[in-house]
Amino acid sequence: MTGWSRRRILGAALVAATAPLAAAVPPLASPARAATGQWPFRRGVNTWPWFALTREFPAPRTDYDWPPFQSQRPVPTPADLARLRASGLDFIRLPVDPGPFLAAEGDQRAELMEMLDAAVDAARAADLGVIVNVQANGATHYWNPDRMYSSTAAPEFESYRALVGEIAERLQGKTSGMVALEPVNEPPQDCSSQAWPAVQASLLTAARVLAPSVPLLVTGGCGSMVGGLTALDPAPLADFEPILFTFHFYEPYLFSHQGAPWMREPIYRALNNVPWPASAGSLEKTLASVRARMASDTERSDEAKRAAYAETERVLKVYFDAQPDRRFIDGYLKQVSDWADKHGIARERIIMGEFGALRTDARYTAAPNPDRARYIADVRQSAEAAGFPWAFWDLFDGMGIMDDTTRALDPAMVEALGLRMPG
Repeated sequence: MTGWSRRRILGAALVAATAPLAAAVPPLASPARAATGQWPFRRGVNTWPWFALTREFPAPRTDYDWPPFQSQRPVPTPADLARLRASGLDFIRLPVDPGPFLAAEGDQRAELMEMLDAAVDAARAADLGVIVNVQANGATHYWNPDRMYSSTAAPEFESYRALVGEIAERLQGKTSGMVALEPVNEPPQDCSSQAWPAVQASLLTAARVLAPSVPLLVTGGCGSMVGGLTALDPAPLADFEPILFTFHFYEPYLFSHQGAPWMREPIYRALNNVPWPASAGSLEKTLASVRARMASDTERSDEAKRAAYAETERVLKVYFDAQPDRRFIDGYLKQVSDWADKHGIARERIIMGEFGALRTDARYTAAPNPDRARYIADVRQSAEAAGFPWAFWDLFDGMGIMDDTTRALDPAMVEALGLRMPG
């Protein structure tokens, strides 16, 4: 997940879908082994910030303090991983910030690789599959997506490409179809960009040369949005088999990202109490909550808040006029189903690699979590009805399923994801 400005593209998307409600979701199943010919990834969770939240030095330096990851970040223990497996999850998606790896040399680079090996081994010991996702931090001043893979001519592309190959080679000894590699997270190129296919093909080549059998995840541009995947021509990718496809889903962003501090658009900062489905609340109640939150904002000028409020009012009117609900999600995911059918791609090969929603600030709305749970349940059920595996964002943080400190699982999220509370 990133703070890419694609989040502003939501007003036009709020057209109510007409697809019928999906059928019942099939029961949980154990991870399939490679010998069965089936893919093992069905229900997963992202484990950010296991290899994120770094301690980079400011410019002009391009390196990191050691160790490079913040010590207070939540990291899953073997017991946590065992409880995730007991809940019914069968894999983790492991986001890995490439910056510390690329900045490190010698013994430090080797130590980071050993840390990554240990994380994969810990997940496998808990009977969880693993998708290692190389996930650059867009907020980092040097080792960021623009410098690493905006094109094959990007300043650090060759370094990034070599890292992808190195990780793939290390995973080659661990996989029996249970460990996969996703070389890029949310590529920043436009949906129809010609730069992204060239970048992706080069990265896949680097991985496949050193790892002949590691499953590789491919995606479209446009931040891995649905439109990016449906614009992707899968035919040239056949040479890189075995491959899986992935996309992310946070539509509508007015709901899933309300109050997100990393969003560039000014409407999100004070946005709260947006209901799901839209019929569960009203424009008037949500705007009243926005005004209350803006009143407590001492960092923005009155002029800036007035402008933000006017834009917030405009997009919220679109939201409530459209009345999005489960049918909206079904209609959105039908675009992926149609793309899969057009190209003869099995649905189980298309992973919804991220979905979720922020907890609404309880200071400004009385009951945020029921709406969040309804939304997550709707997205999960729509994906399963379409036959798409999924990975929830996130294990920890404000979008998580597990408390950072107590490590307690959130019962509402467990239920929304169709899982079970471990005994």
